[in-house]
Amino acid sequence: MKRPFVTITTGAGVLLLGLLIVPMQGCTNLDETPVSQITPGNFFRNDAEVLAGLAGVYAQLRSTAPEGGIYDVNEVTTDEIVVPTRGSDWYDNGQWIDLHNQTWTPGSAASGFFNGAWNSAYTGVARANLFLSALENVNVPNKATVVAEGRALRAFYYYILLDMFGGVPIVTTTEVALRPRSTRRELFDFIEKELIAARDSGLPATWGAADNGRLTKGAADAILANMYINAGVFTKDGTAASPINATTYNTCLGVTVTGGDACAAAIAAADRVLNAGYQLADSFPQNFRFDNYKSPENIFVVKFIAADGLGMGITMAALHYCQYAPLTPWNGFATLAQTYNAFDPTDKRRNTILIGPQVDVLSGAPATVRVSGACPASGGTPLVFTDTIRDIRSASEAEGPRIYKWPADPAHVQQNSGNDFAWFRLGEIYLIKAEALNEQTPGTAAALALLNTLRNRNGHPVAPVLAGAITHAMILNERLFELFGESKRRQDLVRFGQYTARTDAASGLAGGKTARAAYYVLMPIPQVQVNANPLLTQNPGY
Repeated sequence: MKRPFVTITTGAGVLLLGLLIVPMQGCTNLDETPVSQITPGNFFRNDAEVLAGLAGVYAQLRSTAPEGGIYDVNEVTTDEIVVPTRGSDWYDNGQWIDLHNQTWTPGSAASGFFNGAWNSAYTGVARANLFLSALENVNVPNKATVVAEGRALRAFYYYILLDMFGGVPIVTTTEVALRPRSTRRELFDFIEKELIAARDSGLPATWGAADNGRLTKGAADAILANMYINAGVFTKDGTAASPINATTYNTCLGVTVTGGDACAAAIAAADRVLNAGYQLADSFPQNFRFDNYKSPENIFVVKFIAADGLGMGITMAALHYCQYAPLTPWNGFATLAQTYNAFDPTDKRRNTILIGPQVDVLSGAPATVRVSGACPASGGTPLVFTDTIRDIRSASEAEGPRIYKWPADPAHVQQNSGNDFAWFRLGEIYLIKAEALNEQTPGTAAALALLNTLRNRNGHPVAPVLAGAITHAMILNERLFELFGESKRRQDLVRFGQYTARTDAASGLAGGKTARAAYYVLMPIPQVQVNANPLLTQNPGY
């Protein structure tokens, strides 16, 4: 069993706070102090130990990034990612089809994704609570800052639970006890209060290069801006008789938050970020490469490095078996024809999707399909990704465009690449402000100008200039083009009233998603959690 690591610095001088590995279950080392018994009396005696504890709270962020259950739920349940069965691969008891088609129940094949998401987020909450508890009677020079980081991280883990499950139990201590659910509005108010307090009482405006990835005031404001634009959904529980609106746009107008109307609050939070020194990257791909820690538009990122168990590996889930020598990827994640074809052919952001003749992504050598289950050393039939998938239950090796937004790291260690994952970057802040302005004044030219600023990227345009009055459809499409694959699509489709009603018909995908009931905008509370805590109540409809 590995003992905890504190921090690791790369050759580029980037401090990776997310590298504390905390064993969660399955082994016991009697030489280690159990986490439940860590107290200020035996821990946090100096700055180094405080940072070690904080590293564990940051480390849990890796479970929220690509390859985790949270990412899978946010993407595979939408029109951005589908995981068809390919021969004997990717059926997995039907869980991927169950997830994409929104046919789940609290105990069906897809329920493992929801339980994984629940556990990942609550593990982050528990680590934050333990960290903050251990700090209570400790005096260190940077205490206000690290307390603010702990509170903001805990608020973010609750933000994930709020988005996915609605109201959940709010726990702020290390006491082990069964608790009932809070309402969604109560949880929204708690997260908002915590983020504002963290922003105003300790988070710095910036960090030096050695602390790249630590939370800032801008990170707190980015989460707040996102919460405010989603306030029309995030403050409502819904009932079986009157579920959350799933067929029309859920506006932020008229929703009261701290300081007034949620749309105005979204604009104010976005403006604070826009005035905080972040800049759009001239090169759109810079936001996703192995060296994307240098991107000037990163606001809140999950840190990865090319090291065993500490890297991003989404390339393995998406690439064909013969595209990443000497590794053999898993040939799973694809996108739908209707999604790929929604992009303007001249939009450079579409280049994050692979289609047509393929090559090995590192060597550039032509890629081929397998022969007898193996990649041929030479010759072979060229690998050509099609734009369509005929049947979700029976796809060929080459069917479907592939997401390739985070390219393989030339210095990868097995499947581990050093690409960071941005939960929030400046591109989304432009989109949030545009959407809120359009809610205040439908069709306003100011909102359209923000979309075109984003497309222009400091004189390095990625797409043609948009013309005409701005609409909800235009905003939703621009969020697809800019944020494809970035764990935002489920949230966006729910807010725009298109999540459950969306179908795969336009892609010609047999066995794909059909319209579902409105209550599917919230995930079911995992049945194992309901069984473990009788005070939990299930979401309406399940």
